[in-house]
Amino acid sequence: MLDSSAPTTVTARAPGRVNLIGEHTDYNGGLCLPVALPDETTVAATPRDDDVVRLTSGAVEGAWEGRLSDLGPGRVNGWAAYAAGVLWVLAADGVPVPGCDLHVESTVPLGAGLSSSAALEAAVAVAVWGLLDRPLHDDTRALLAEVCRRAETEVVGAPTGGLDQAAVLRVPAGGAVLLDFAAGASDPVTPVRFDLPAAGLALTVVDTRVSHTHSDSDEAGYGARRRECEDAARALGVETLSLATPAEVEECAALVVAGDDVLRRRARHVVTENARVTAVVAALDAGDWRTVGALLSASHVSMRDDFEISCPELDLAVATALDAGALGARMTGGGFGGSAVALVPAERVDAVRRAVDAAFAREGFGAPGHLDGTPSAPASLLP
Repeated sequence: MLDSSAPTTVTARAPGRVNLIGEHTDYNGGLCLPVALPDETTVAATPRDDDVVRLTSGAVEGAWEGRLSDLGPGRVNGWAAYAAGVLWVLAADGVPVPGCDLHVESTVPLGAGLSSSAALEAAVAVAVWGLLDRPLHDDTRALLAEVCRRAETEVVGAPTGGLDQAAVLRVPAGGAVLLDFAAGASDPVTPVRFDLPAAGLALTVVDTRVSHTHSDSDEAGYGARRRECEDAARALGVETLSLATPAEVEECAALVVAGDDVLRRRARHVVTENARVTAVVAALDAGDWRTVGALLSASHVSMRDDFEISCPELDLAVATALDAGALGARMTGGGFGGSAVALVPAERVDAVRRAVDAAFAREGFGAPGHLDGTPSAPASLLP
C-alpha cells in the first residue's frame, strides 16, 4: 500500500558509470573498480489508482502502456523493457508495486558503454521505492542492484554480470568502489578513495559513438565472450575463471583446441585483469598515480589482444590520449564500441580532447563525444 503521507510524485536519479578497471570480470567471479559519472538518468514516478503502467521518455516519441500483469520476459521490447523489467522483478519478489506513470530523462549517452541501461533501471527502482516510502540504505541498495540485474538478464535478455547495477547504486559519492563478485566474498563492496583533484588529475571519457549491445542475439560479442569464459573454466576445472592462477592458465593443454588458443587468451585476460585491479587499489592507497596509469594502459592491451573486444576507434582514442599526455588510458565497458577513459593531468584535458578529435578526423571516423569523468554520487531520490 502507498503511504498517504508520501508525495504524489517522486523523482529519482541514477548516474552512468565508468569502470576504471576490471572488465568482463564480474560474471567470472572477479574484481571491478567503477566510479559514478556526473551524467545521469532521472525518473519521475506518479502513482495511479489502477494497475496501469505508462512509460514515457524525453528522448522517444509516444508512450508504452500496459498493465502490471502484462510485464515479464518476452512481453515488452525496446527501452521500455528495462523499466518494465524492474517493476516485474519487484512484484515477483512480493513488493506491492503500484500502477504508475514513469517519465524518463537522461544525459547518459546510449550505447557508449557507460551503463545507460543500469542508470535507467536503478532510477526506476529507487523511484518505486520512494513511492512506497521505503528507506534507501546499504541493504536496500544491494537488494535493488540485484533486482536491476535480474531485470536486464531475465526481461531484456542481456546476460550482464552485475557490475553496472552495483556501481550505480553502491558507489560512494566522490569515490570509487571495489566490487568483489566471488561467491561468498567477505567484503563484496569496499569504498576506495579516488581523490583526483588532490593529485592534479582528471578523468576524461571519450565516447567513440560506435554503438554496442549486450543482448543474447549478439553472437560474436558480449554473449560469445561469456560462453568462451564458461568453456575455459570447465577446461580448467574451476567454477569461475577468477579461481584459476596464471600458471594454471598457461599450463592447461585443454585451453588449446585444434591449435586455437582462444580459450587460453580469454582466461589469461580474466586472471591478469583481476591482478591489475588489486594492483590499482594498492597504487591508489600509496598515491602512486603513474602506476595506476600504466595498469590502465596494460588493461587495454589485454582487452585488445587477449579478449578481443576493442575496435579501431577505441584503439585510436587510447593511443592518442597517451601520446597527448595521459598517464594511462583504456577502453571501458563491455567493448565492441563504446567509450575509452583516460587519466590525465588536469591542465592537459583540453589538449587530449583536441588531439583525439583531430585523430578521428584524420582517420575519417565520426566525431567522438567527450564526457567529464569526475566521480559522482550513487542513485538517490531527489528532494
